[in-house]
Amino acid sequence: MKTPWVLSILLFCYSINMISQKKSINSTQIIKSNDMSKKLPEEWKNTLNDEEYRILIEKGTEYPHTGKYNMHFENGVYNCNGCKIPIFNSDQKFKSDCGWPSFDECIEGAIKYVDCANCNGHLGHIFDDGPTETGKRYCVNSVSIDFKKKS
Repeated sequence: MKTPWVLSILLFCYSINMISQKKSINSTQIIKSNDMSKKLPEEWKNTLNDEEYRILIEKGTEYPHTGKYNMHFENGVYNCNGCKIPIFNSDQKFKSDCGWPSFDECIEGAIKYVDCANCNGHLGHIFDDGPTETGKRYCVNSVSIDFKKKS
């Protein structure tokens, strides 16, 4: 007779645990739904200029050797120009002569493919011909990033 009672208590505890986990998942989903990737095109057009919008949102590409960060090698952090989260550290940048700023790796979790992990803004392309031990070359549009100098 004790077995059904014990099973009922276990089932009750399991249910409470599942409800609390569901609440945690829902709060995570709420945070995610408020992220920049849910911005509407009109909202982006209010915050980006035409060239930034064409590259970040419409996944365009700037002309080679024209970007302000192509030959830029100061110490600091490169941020997504859409949402301003850190994307690359300056020590991840190298001279590649391809015409676009090039990095051998990104800040962990900042990029998926070569889109910003936070706002989905298009940053550029990735190639497996990098000269460093990572073998990667993130070829990035200058328009897609902004630089903050380390003090």
